[in-house]
Amino acid sequence: MKLLCVLLLAVSLPAGAQALYKCSVDGKLSYSQQPCEKGVASMIDVPAPPKADPSAAAELKRKEREANKMATERRKREAREEREELAGARAVANHNKKCKKLQMQQKWAEEDARGATLQNSERAKQKAKRAADMAQMECGG
Repeated sequence: MKLLCVLLLAVSLPAGAQALYKCSVDGKLSYSQQPCEKGVASMIDVPAPPKADPSAAAELKRKEREANKMATERRKREAREEREELAGARAVANHNKKCKKLQMQQKWAEEDARGATLQNSERAKQKAKRAADMAQMECGG
């Protein structure tokens, strides 16, 4: 953007009309700002640069504002997406942690059922079954 501004300013500066000479010496062409010393010379008129359009500067400023607005929106969008990714990663981590806990409870309940006395055996088996069902529901495995 800055380069474009500099170019517009350079074009808008008044340039003095300069003469340009085309010289032909021994069949070779050359261009110079001074008349030829020998050979065939012809003067080439250099047209004046076009006048600077005042609406061009306003248009440039409008485009700069638009570009800045778009850059700000992009940064906000990227920050929002990053927050969403982090939240998703946290949710997955929490789910995995809960699954591990349920699987551990299932394992302990099964161990308790195996080591239970005859009197507590049914209750321990029921507890192990419930723990397995919870793990199945939550973790699918």
